[in-house]
Amino acid sequence: MTASNPLLQQFDLPPYSAILPAHVEPAVDAILTDNRAALVELLSQQSGTPSWDGLVLALDELNDRLGRAWSPVSHLNAVCNNAELRAAYEACLPKLSEYATELGQNRALFEAYQALASSPPAAGFDVAQQTILEHALRDFRLSGIDLPIAEQQRYGAVQMKLSELASRFSNQLLDATQAWTKHVTDEATLAGLTDSAKAQMQQAAAAKGLDGWLISLEFPSYFAVMTYADHRALREEVYAAYCTRASDQGPNAGQHDNGPVMAEILDLRQELAGLLGFASYSELSLASKMAESTDQVLNFLRDLGVRGKPFAAQDLQELQAFAAEQGCNDLQSWDVGYYSEKLREQRYSISQEILRAYFPIDKVLTGLFTIVEKLYGIQIEELSDFDSWHPDVRLFEIKENGQHVGRFFFDLYARANKRGGAWMDGARDKRRDAAGKLISPVANLVCNFTPAVGGKPALLTHDEVTTLFHEFGHGLHHLLTRVEHAGASGINGVAWDAVELPSQFMENWCWEPEGLALIAGHYQTGEALPQDLLDKMLAAKNFQSGLMMVRQIEFSLFDFELHASHGDGRSVLEVLEGIRAEVSVLRPPAYNRFPNSFAHIFAGGYAAGYYSYKWAEVLSADAFSKFEEDGVLNRDTGRAFREAILARGGSQEPMVLFVDFRGREPRIDALLRHLGLSTEAA
Repeated sequence: MTASNPLLQQFDLPPYSAILPAHVEPAVDAILTDNRAALVELLSQQSGTPSWDGLVLALDELNDRLGRAWSPVSHLNAVCNNAELRAAYEACLPKLSEYATELGQNRALFEAYQALASSPPAAGFDVAQQTILEHALRDFRLSGIDLPIAEQQRYGAVQMKLSELASRFSNQLLDATQAWTKHVTDEATLAGLTDSAKAQMQQAAAAKGLDGWLISLEFPSYFAVMTYADHRALREEVYAAYCTRASDQGPNAGQHDNGPVMAEILDLRQELAGLLGFASYSELSLASKMAESTDQVLNFLRDLGVRGKPFAAQDLQELQAFAAEQGCNDLQSWDVGYYSEKLREQRYSISQEILRAYFPIDKVLTGLFTIVEKLYGIQIEELSDFDSWHPDVRLFEIKENGQHVGRFFFDLYARANKRGGAWMDGARDKRRDAAGKLISPVANLVCNFTPAVGGKPALLTHDEVTTLFHEFGHGLHHLLTRVEHAGASGINGVAWDAVELPSQFMENWCWEPEGLALIAGHYQTGEALPQDLLDKMLAAKNFQSGLMMVRQIEFSLFDFELHASHGDGRSVLEVLEGIRAEVSVLRPPAYNRFPNSFAHIFAGGYAAGYYSYKWAEVLSADAFSKFEEDGVLNRDTGRAFREAILARGGSQEPMVLFVDFRGREPRIDALLRHLGLSTEAA
């Protein structure tokens, strides 16, 4: 099997079409066996003071070999999920968790890092190397290196179980999302829906051999119903199915229920925190973040909540009054998207659907690339000859002055067996290997947009354009690094509450006239976004920003409070209800089970860290205000941002990098102004 296993071969880009579920476990087993033997050999050679190359670089080589095999498997499991691949993937999770715990609790390895970190100044470590050593020692302690043997073993067992539970949560959410569809044969039921939404639903029905239209819980389908369906009972039915996914409520109650999974995850996270000497998992999570204490995070969020709630209450009051004029006197959760869109159309004579015609995917991509080329001095070209996991996937190369910098895959459209949401994964890190060769970075950029239907190109809503820019910001952070040590290149080593800075920063160009001039053009005529539409769009920018603000604060406070207070006797829903009583202005129905699909905190990296979006938004808004001062396409300011933030990855603490760019520490004023929530904006 070894000779024919693509995951055990040398390759530049992963041979996706050749990777079979049968390859996964044998490859991981072989690499883990090799790595364990290599680690013993490596440590036996560390007599006296270890060297950087002999220790860190050697360990990077082992990590890279494992990562090169596991990264494409993990990626395929997210974008082409099937029963065989899922089983192979899950069989490896405990093995990988066990290996990671072994490394984190290897006393000889820890002592070698300690010796290296206390090397005399003559060793000449650069700032990135010093940061990598500091983070490594911190991570050993967070892996239980100082615990008694029995507690170390318990730590390992807990971590192994948590990795299995996170995967189960994700799988059950995917299965629950796909378990519900509604087959519609009477077109009148779909009154109000756009032609593009109906065409997509017709295509979904045809793919299953059905006449008519098929509504699913994939986001483009769900969003279309909630935003445009005149049929209130249909909106309520789809809303109820969506917000009860993977729970004990709704049409598929008890199927794929994530309730017990969440309870077990929270218990184990609290136990983990206790083992390491922290009062809560929230406290543990901050050990590697920019924020300094749980009180600082809670005060930050509550301050934003207090600032935002009056604006949210005003937004809701206006919406309720408008809905009442339209004959709806009891506005419910399934009505909000529908009447919000109607109110937006009435107030600003603009809709997401009108705008969609001006954002065909290729025009948006060309404009996006032009913006970053102007700002950062890079060139982006599409490549045609590569192995892929789906026909829609595209590959691009970044160059600088004709020299290769990195590559990124785009997988942009929603489809069956693909995880929902949008994300960036580092498929390969930039680093210089043991032979002195520079390895260039590769990124996967994944979204779930509405695909092309009816002979038209894929047309994006402006919200989708913003999502694309956001993920591309993450991609640039990974790809434009100048750090050549794996532990701090790209997003590696970046504090989690600062990692959203480059992504949220990129969203600003979706709202600037200079940016829109480059990304917008009618899909049929190429006509630029007309001035009156642009004016209306900019006028509508902060439409319901109060409601959106308190929604994000609700999610962030719920996550942080849940992990800070677990064990005080309250259930997940009781914590959520407490937060809603504090910050929300519209309460959803009692059957709503939002936590059961909150994958960010139960299956992603955001546990006790969802606040990072708002935290980093302060940084990104303040950073962008420098461009507002200098010109939003100012080449010098763009280069300064690239060199201070993007190029330096995790080589120094985020506040140091921010101050290097901005000349001072961040202020909240720019964020409040951008959201229309400052008193001066009001």
